[in-house]
Amino acid sequence: MARMIRKQIYIDEEQEKILKNKSKRLHKTEAELVREGINFILKGQRIYKDVTAWEREKRFIQSLIQKGPAKGRRRWTREDIYDRKVSNRY
Repeated sequence: MARMIRKQIYIDEEQEKILKNKSKRLHKTEAELVREGINFILKGQRIYKDVTAWEREKRFIQSLIQKGPAKGRRRWTREDIYDRKVSNRY
């Protein structure tokens, strides 16, 4: 781990509440979350790092759209699917 440098910052009460809640929920320290936020802003990190995966997915979806609607009619209803999920559960 890189050498850490201590910084003191001021945040408002609402930010404090959100930071504490998120820290507990994610099982991370508040300092970790603050560092992640700084990296997000300064380094321009994205939530989804594999942009190529999204591009592949977009091309796949576009290919399905170009094919148009599936031929024929479906033989099931939404209720059939719900019934099947419930009956297979037990």
